[in-house]
Amino acid sequence: MRFPKTVRHRISIAALVLSGCLGVAEAQVPAAPPARTAAPAIRPAAPVAPVTSAQTQSLLPDLDNRDISVLIQSSEETTLSSQMAGKVKRVAQSIGDNVERGAVLLEFDCSEQQAQLQSVEAEYNGARETHLTKLRLQALGAAGELEVTVAASAADRARSQVTFRESQLAYCKVLAPFSGRVAKVRVKNAESVAVGQPLLEMLNPGSLKAQLFVPAAWIRWVRPGTMFTVKTPDDGRSYRARVSKLNTRIEGVSQALELEARFEGSTQWLLPGMIGTAIFDQRARSK
Repeated sequence: MRFPKTVRHRISIAALVLSGCLGVAEAQVPAAPPARTAAPAIRPAAPVAPVTSAQTQSLLPDLDNRDISVLIQSSEETTLSSQMAGKVKRVAQSIGDNVERGAVLLEFDCSEQQAQLQSVEAEYNGARETHLTKLRLQALGAAGELEVTVAASAADRARSQVTFRESQLAYCKVLAPFSGRVAKVRVKNAESVAVGQPLLEMLNPGSLKAQLFVPAAWIRWVRPGTMFTVKTPDDGRSYRARVSKLNTRIEGVSQALELEARFEGSTQWLLPGMIGTAIFDQRARSK
């Protein structure tokens, strides 16, 4: 069937309008969401075995079985300081030298102090002669009691100055306070030093002691007289020692007790400053 031209034109326009409406409707329809993937299955965790008290104790350090370090020290050890300000004239000893008690270790240049001593000695001699003269005049009746007293006071004052200068002159020589060895020399010849400046260090290697810190719990059985062995790691030698002193307090941070011990027997190869390890008898611990 053939429509007139005008009708065919209207039909084509209606078909175009209808196709446009359908396209808009399809654009407004939302797209279907993608399919969800299945979540992985969660497996239950394996049960954790509780930690027993025995296992906890095994993880902690065993203080009773730890190595106890020992510091070797000298019972007689000192640092000699200058008691006067001056210039060093001579250092008589060097490190390692054996010295006897009273030996000269160091000398100062004390020419000025010597001159001051001579000056006050001359003043004392003059004051003493004046006093003696006043005494003779008093015996003859030519001097009174007051003159004699004033002369005696002047003589005493001059004598005290002589004593003071002599004590100052004694500082010009530094003497060894005990028999031992020179450990360190801190000054040199012709060096100027101040009052209180360290000069030398001395120690007696023949009188040694051991210092060590043990767990505070050991106070239950350790006491003066307890024997133990000190082993040096360098040469593997062993030395017997006996506890002589215990500190009267426990260290608050480390919870350790300080001990001091004396060596028994030969200490030929020990020197102050060496480090060793203390080995206590197990039978003593079980008491």
